[in-house]
Amino acid sequence: MAMMFAFAAAFLLPALVASSLEYVKGRNWQGYLPPHPELLGAADMGAVPALPADPVPDEWLWNNVNGVNYLTVSRNQHIPVYCGSCWAVAATSALSDRIKILRKGRWPDINIAPQVVVSCDKDVNGCHGGDSVSAYAYIKARGVTDETCSVYQAADVSCNKKVICETCTPGPGGPGTPGSCSIPDKFYKYTVSSIGQFTSANNPEEAMKREIYHRGPITCSIPVPDALLNYTGGVFEDTTGAEIPDHVISVTGYGVDRATGKKYWQIRNSWGTYWGEEGFFRVIRGQNNLVLENGQYCDFAIPENVWDGQEAELQQHIQRKSEPQTPREPFMSQLFKIIADFVAYAEGRKAVRRHKPCATLPRFVNGEHVRSPRPHEYLDTAQLPDVWDWRNVSGRNYLSWTVNQHIPVYCGSCWAQGTSSALADRFIIADYKRYANLALAVQTVLNCRAGGSCEGGNPAAVYEFAKDIGIPHVTCQNYLSRDLPKVEDCSKPNRLVCEDCSPWGEGRCWAKQDFKRYYASEYGLVNGTEAIMKEIYARGPIGCGLEVTSKFLAYSGGVYSEKLHRPPRINHEVSLVGWGRDDATGKRFWVGRNSWGTYWGEMGFFKIEMGDGNNNGIENACVWAVPKV
Repeated sequence: MAMMFAFAAAFLLPALVASSLEYVKGRNWQGYLPPHPELLGAADMGAVPALPADPVPDEWLWNNVNGVNYLTVSRNQHIPVYCGSCWAVAATSALSDRIKILRKGRWPDINIAPQVVVSCDKDVNGCHGGDSVSAYAYIKARGVTDETCSVYQAADVSCNKKVICETCTPGPGGPGTPGSCSIPDKFYKYTVSSIGQFTSANNPEEAMKREIYHRGPITCSIPVPDALLNYTGGVFEDTTGAEIPDHVISVTGYGVDRATGKKYWQIRNSWGTYWGEEGFFRVIRGQNNLVLENGQYCDFAIPENVWDGQEAELQQHIQRKSEPQTPREPFMSQLFKIIADFVAYAEGRKAVRRHKPCATLPRFVNGEHVRSPRPHEYLDTAQLPDVWDWRNVSGRNYLSWTVNQHIPVYCGSCWAQGTSSALADRFIIADYKRYANLALAVQTVLNCRAGGSCEGGNPAAVYEFAKDIGIPHVTCQNYLSRDLPKVEDCSKPNRLVCEDCSPWGEGRCWAKQDFKRYYASEYGLVNGTEAIMKEIYARGPIGCGLEVTSKFLAYSGGVYSEKLHRPPRINHEVSLVGWGRDDATGKRFWVGRNSWGTYWGEMGFFKIEMGDGNNNGIENACVWAVPKV
């Protein structure tokens, strides 16, 4: 192994010399800087297991393996400001994909946080360049959290414990203003067991194919000629002879173009889904185009299985407890203060509230928009299964990614989070191959004031906005958890609807003119146990309001139940994704998705008793939308 890395280091020296000016400046605008040879010798790379000797298929695409997409959410490294973090984004995306492959695609997808690596890997230059080997070496040495612990900020945020994982409460000015952030009592970390590279001495093309097929996507450093910047589709072939890498991508598969017969590598970029083939591009294979087959510019990491232990520990915790625990310091007690403020205002004990509920009762400004029979009108209750969960339908997870509305600052955006995630889920259900891993831009919904702001809002208005205007992909607007200036006409191109940024000019960003919007074709209300079950079963998850109490805040697993002894006061929006029955008690429950991060509840989800009177009003204020596919 030591000889392999010494050999690879020797091949990196020419690139290191060629990039010396960038090292002097301490930055690279595209994002790649070659690793120092000393790093390769000093880092603990671990032992890479040998691969089977059997031949690999002529074509293998990890976004379509017998109809299943094993790739995680696409990214945009360049917004809200330009950041040369491709090295960290490519490495964490490939690692997230490999974890999903090892887990055979089961819920939940684990989306590794690139921001942690950008902020905390001190062997590189953050937003001014780095390399994937260094990213993997950092993860192996320190571990890394997921996106709900540390949201991507496209900035060189100082490394500290809060960057690794945090939760936030409102500041003096209310939601969306700098306030108090703390470290959750417990959160999840991920790591790798070994790091590998290729060499030019062992048929790199074949070695790359074998590694991709057997273990998943790899990361490679490539040059970016001007023609690639303007790529819109097809099999790309550089004609300039570019050889000096300045960008890092992940190779997610290989195949043969049916129209031209050209062999290609399938590559995931980090420039948003409005670029290329929905964020991907294909490069001709077998010609060392963009130095992809040099060998020394490609590497990979093998995830260590920590998730089985995490899941077992969670299940043991659920079995040990019968009731939610008392709110814990510091995370639960801070959130408790917010809920206490809600309740005090509602009961008339406070004239002014600083912390407004993040959701109100849903109300459609122009009424429901129903154009087809609703499931409760045509489904027989006898048709409903005893258990239904969109996280696992015949072994397949149909849910979009899990989020955290409260970082990097507190934002009362639950009204937009619960509804947007349910709509994204329904797109995936409607066409799994086409929309797998869709994530909608909640920040655009906030910027357009499509029902509210970080001060809370009306969940139903999100679906009216989705029908009339449409919601772009999250790579148009990364979630910032704060109120930006309101966009008056979101039907037109605007930076705060969908943007891109450049390194040239101080903070130069502009509105994208051509990008995809995702629409709802109809929407409405649904309430009551059986009607909700039929809606979820037939068409997918829905958004629902409930009253959050201090007891609900302290939820950490099991079937939640609470009698309020008064009408519930809706102050929070979640989504319902299914239902089940508890083996121990026989209680029927809803499966709910929250937007408080994976460290809350059961990996960000919860179970709450079914039936009016014991579930904080969760069956009284629900909305649905049908995706326009």
